[in-house]
Amino acid sequence: MSEKYRLGIIGCGSIANLHADSFRNVDEIDVVAISDPVDEARNEFGERHNIANRYHEAREMLDKENLRIVIITTWPKLHAPMTAAACARKPYAVICEKPMAATLGECDEMLTVASRYNVKLAVGHQRRFVSTWTTARGLIASGTIGEPRQIVCRGGQGLLNDCSHLIDMMRYVLGDPNASWVIGNVERKTERYERDIPIEDRSAGIIGFDNGCVGLLLQEIAGPNEYGGLIYGSEGMIDLTESRVRVLNSRSAEWEERQADDGNPWEAQIRELISWIEEGTEHRGNAKHGRAAIEIIMAIYESARMHEVVQMPVRTLCSPLELMIESGELPVERPGRYDIRAFLLRGEERKSS
Repeated sequence: MSEKYRLGIIGCGSIANLHADSFRNVDEIDVVAISDPVDEARNEFGERHNIANRYHEAREMLDKENLRIVIITTWPKLHAPMTAAACARKPYAVICEKPMAATLGECDEMLTVASRYNVKLAVGHQRRFVSTWTTARGLIASGTIGEPRQIVCRGGQGLLNDCSHLIDMMRYVLGDPNASWVIGNVERKTERYERDIPIEDRSAGIIGFDNGCVGLLLQEIAGPNEYGGLIYGSEGMIDLTESRVRVLNSRSAEWEERQADDGNPWEAQIRELISWIEEGTEHRGNAKHGRAAIEIIMAIYESARMHEVVQMPVRTLCSPLELMIESGELPVERPGRYDIRAFLLRGEERKSS
């Protein structure tokens, strides 16, 4: 058997629990330490998962615990600095939760520090391990619906939040093509935030991929987030969700449906990370894909800011949405700041974890 990997978790919120629960069946993983500045969150998590080594400060944990794998499940604003801190201690690998970061510049900083210290960096787009998404990817690759022409998704809760999964899904099922151009627009008339990052009320984006397929993402416009979409090809179509994939093509008279298996995507994600460490087989969540999703999001914002089709690569490394807010281009018409994830905050001081 491979070695037992000492693993530490930075951030003890709800997503961290999903990771920790998935490790129970992975013999190669030994969760030895956790860190979170919120005492309540850290101690609740430690008790639930029977982890004795608990740290208020992540860097102290990284210095003392000789970790081989680090999982970062903090809020997005901390993804870049915590990834830099983790990589500087030279573990074998780091998984940072999605979205990879809040700006394209931060993504590049994360990739740079991982490369500098030869650390394998993955982004936790765990739905790449959902069986229906992988089935759809295989069907498209095999030509079941001919040449993919269009993919349509509907989402909510901001582009950086849940919609980052949908943009990543577009690329994943299409075989991870690069985006060539993007056009989009946003609406922000309220003071809406998501884990302390300003987000739009509504948005729409059209993405031209270099394989000729065009993606359409409608956010808070045309229905709830389904973590799937409709893929139209020259010879058929796929109707995709997390729970099933339906196919109709020119060779069949009715829909063929396949249900999702009962696999745990979180467990599959960590198992593939171990394979990446031991065998060099690239992780499907390689951080380059996390960056690609952020670049498309920033291109939608940049298109709204510049009133043009954005040709890739995006050259603005900060958030174009925040630039529009700061410049007054998106004036608040319904004042009153609110955070759509306020239910995650703890205590009188409103600390986050």
